[in-house]
Amino acid sequence: MKILLVDDHTVVRAGLGQLLSTALGATILEAADTPTAHDLALRTRPDLVVLDLGLPGAGGLWLLPRLHDAGLRVLVLSMHADPIYARRALDAGATGYVSKTIGPDDLLDAIRQAMDGQCYVESGIASMLSEHRDVLGRNFGRLTARDLDIMRFLGEGRSLSDIAATLGVSYKTVANTAGMIKTKLGVARTADLVRLAIAMPVGWTIGGRENRETV
Repeated sequence: MKILLVDDHTVVRAGLGQLLSTALGATILEAADTPTAHDLALRTRPDLVVLDLGLPGAGGLWLLPRLHDAGLRVLVLSMHADPIYARRALDAGATGYVSKTIGPDDLLDAIRQAMDGQCYVESGIASMLSEHRDVLGRNFGRLTARDLDIMRFLGEGRSLSDIAATLGVSYKTVANTAGMIKTKLGVARTADLVRLAIAMPVGWTIGGRENRETV
């Protein structure tokens, strides 16, 4: 059994590697960035890839569909327990999604199920996915990390000018991106986009280390 751990934190890889080699007898492979992970995964064909989304460069959301298209099973292990990230990852081909707050026993269960081809989503995240399926059903999986930032700020009632200043980009860039978000979500008016943004569940933390995906 081979498991590829993809995380840019050495201590995380070391801890996971020790757990999985001891509990499952797995041979552990490691990668700290997307190019290395992509090359290693295609060359070694691991039984499972355990993938962090917050990687340097293109990020895990860039890598995930490429691993899926190569026929590899991927369990996302993320710092975010937010349903929108889980939906994004599952839409991109993840076999399962768990947060880094998950307990060791539950993580081992998730890995076993993922290796059997079963979809495993951490219980709390699965509940939120079910609760907000009306919002998540609007192609949220097509949104980039920057799109999610803008949606979050719109939901907080901030203007496009304020969002542009916060993100350090031009007003035109934010306005154009908002237009593309409307197309992705199938709405025509900015008012409808704001309504969807407000409907996003309280507690979805958009931003932080995982928003390194190239827009």
